[in-house]
Amino acid sequence: MKIVILDGSAANPGDISWEKIERFGDLTVYDVTSPEQLIERAKGAQICITNKTAFTAEVIDQLPDLKYIGVLATGYNVIDLEACTRRGITVTNVPEYSTFATAQMTAALLLELTNNAGLHSDSVMNGDWVRSPQFCYWKRPLTELWNKNAVVFGYGKIGRRVAQIFKALGMNVTAVPHHMPEVKEEGGIRFASKEEAFRDADVISLHSPLTNETKDLINKDSLKGCKDGVIIINAARGPLVNENDIAEALRSGKVAGYGADVVSVEPMKADNPLLTTPNTIITPHTAWAPGETRIRLIDMCADNIEAFLKGEPINKVN
Repeated sequence: MKIVILDGSAANPGDISWEKIERFGDLTVYDVTSPEQLIERAKGAQICITNKTAFTAEVIDQLPDLKYIGVLATGYNVIDLEACTRRGITVTNVPEYSTFATAQMTAALLLELTNNAGLHSDSVMNGDWVRSPQFCYWKRPLTELWNKNAVVFGYGKIGRRVAQIFKALGMNVTAVPHHMPEVKEEGGIRFASKEEAFRDADVISLHSPLTNETKDLINKDSLKGCKDGVIIINAARGPLVNENDIAEALRSGKVAGYGADVVSVEPMKADNPLLTTPNTIITPHTAWAPGETRIRLIDMCADNIEAFLKGEPINKVN
């Protein structure tokens, strides 16, 4: 059986073994595959593994041997599911592999905005503390999170984990779930509508999938309903935030800080307005990238393949 991994270097730049997938057949791994290279590389393969390499209906029509597409990620919007279903091609994803790492990144972004650890470390290494007349100093105002109001928008596995971390920091946590529960509170987490929750928020952390309803969730209008000086964290999907609107809010001070692991177009474009905004921390979509997390991702991908070959597919999305 021919197996092709089309963009393997994102999940595995060489520090992890592909052995658990190699056992299923003749495996070829490409670091990156362009749209122009895709057909030639996938030709004759029964199994293709992709992260961000797109399988359109046109591509699928040119791969008659293809039986299975494994998405080496949770999101599968790069696959034309209808075309796959028509062809009888099984498509699977890997859900919930990065819950702990993404929650950790969320906390890291928030703490960097409130404690400015990186800024002050750079200052110390540049000699500012050596030259200081006082035993301490700070380059930017610091923020204590205890008793601040935190809103977790999206209350799935990651949102629940983030809510626990925020509670541990002494914050008052309100969740905005996709489906509002009958109870008003659970385990010290209050539930409220977006409008009610945003109104009192000191911190808003986004953990929702990208849908037609959540695209541009944070925009000029929704920010008007927030108090001045709100901090916004986005470790979910870039297009949840209208980047032009939040850039304007950062410059005006309406938003005190923005921490993001994602942007609207990735890799980031040179004209992205967030490259020049104050109080902005952006990391290059690395929440999922700890070694332990990527090993779990590959292990779960191998489990998906094994289940498919046994005729009992799991994590099927079509």
